[in-house]
Amino acid sequence: MNTATSSSALDLPVDQYMTAVGQAARVAATTMAAASTAAKNNALLALAAQIRTHAGELKARNEADVMAAERHGLAAPMVDRLRLTDKVIETMAESCEQVAALPDPTGEITHVRRRPTGISVGQMRVPIGVFGMIYESRPNVTIEAASLAIKSGNACVLRGGSEAIHSNLALWKLVQAALTQAGLPATAVQLVQTTDRAAVGQLITMPQYVDVIIPRGGKGLIERITAEARVPVIKHLDGNCHTYVDSEVDLDLAVKVTDNAKTQKYSPCNATESLLVHVKQAESFLPKIGAVFAAKGVEMRCDLRAKSVLGKVDGAKVVDATEQD
Repeated sequence: MNTATSSSALDLPVDQYMTAVGQAARVAATTMAAASTAAKNNALLALAAQIRTHAGELKARNEADVMAAERHGLAAPMVDRLRLTDKVIETMAESCEQVAALPDPTGEITHVRRRPTGISVGQMRVPIGVFGMIYESRPNVTIEAASLAIKSGNACVLRGGSEAIHSNLALWKLVQAALTQAGLPATAVQLVQTTDRAAVGQLITMPQYVDVIIPRGGKGLIERITAEARVPVIKHLDGNCHTYVDSEVDLDLAVKVTDNAKTQKYSPCNATESLLVHVKQAESFLPKIGAVFAAKGVEMRCDLRAKSVLGKVDGAKVVDATEQD
């Protein structure tokens, strides 16, 4: 597996390089929109196999990024997101297989209505074309974005953080190999190979090549993209994700979902930070999830009602919630 960047591409000025990337993506998008379900699924399954086969090499490339990040004083949560463990690598492979098993969204017709004229009118799901993904630290996003692009019949241009460049290049080479193996254009998924920040400015101002931008990162990144983009943006902003347990629930399932939402990985911005529980379930649900969180050392900042219940759980870290929480 060769993760060297393309010297001919990087010899170009950034604006010319990004134009070439955009042009190639636009051409590939036409092929992807017409790709068969079988071809797309074959690419995803091939990618899963590639990830497992090259797990050792992926970890070696990733270790170079992790060591550099630690040398440069990158914050611990960012380093955690950067790291490719055996579990993360297997999860990436499994996610490709799971996406392959999903129904093909392309061409699905919904909300069909019959008009008085006798004509049936509905909404057909079609590929967007080309999306750009800009993200920080987490190299597994390279696989997430690539797999969703393939399944949905789109092309994508990926720009990961400079701290993950070796990991992202290694993963991208596997994506290219899988696309080629399935008879699809390798340029359907392109990684911006330069760490020059000017490339981001180019990517978000190329409406002739890119149909939508999806930024995934901190508040500063999202605000910059929103302010400067000349392409539609699908964005989040701050975290503060909520999990709500309603009055009528399967308690065991609710505990599993809440535990996964909070503790599967603590550092991402989509980890649950606020838990709301219907008053009818407070006495039943809170002791169960409290015991789970106590075992994992999760601090629970509670209102008076929740504290009165959770305070009885052995080992629970319970403190009063404040307005800042």
